[in-house]
Amino acid sequence: MLPFATARLLLRPLQAEDAPGMLALDSDPSVHRYLGGIGGPPAASLADSLGTIAFIQAQYAATGIGRWAVISRARGEFMGWAGLKLVAGPVNGQRDFYDLGYRFLPRYWGQGYGYEAAQAWLRHGFETLKLPRICGYADVRNAASCRILEKIGLVPGNEFVENGVVCRWYETQSPAAH
Repeated sequence: MLPFATARLLLRPLQAEDAPGMLALDSDPSVHRYLGGIGGPPAASLADSLGTIAFIQAQYAATGIGRWAVISRARGEFMGWAGLKLVAGPVNGQRDFYDLGYRFLPRYWGQGYGYEAAQAWLRHGFETLKLPRICGYADVRNAASCRILEKIGLVPGNEFVENGVVCRWYETQSPAAH
């Protein structure tokens, strides 16, 4: 699991040192606005964030993939996370799919970072990991997240309810499969 970079971002596995940034991210009510039952409970302490990081690191060990830290290349600051994870499901009737997700601190919203990270992970998933299909889903009210998924090339599908949240499904096949 080697880190990789975009023009403005460093993407690397989450580490315990990311816990303060994760706490800021996962305790912010505006970050949780559209997460409801699909994003986990808000973090209340540094211990909660360390537990989340340990859980994600266990995913790395079990499946070789999971959400990664997004770091500003210019400032070296923790901005949030992005990446792929293997979801056993069922979600929207799907099982064993690779889910593309991202979450950023509000001060980084609206500047193209989510798009840049999502695009990088889509490319990494297909070119490096050789995945056949990448999926994503978002609260239908979260226009910014839905726009990112569509802009990187995921095709919108049906609406479904996940943990009480009305979500839209997105997916795309590997270009190599065509």
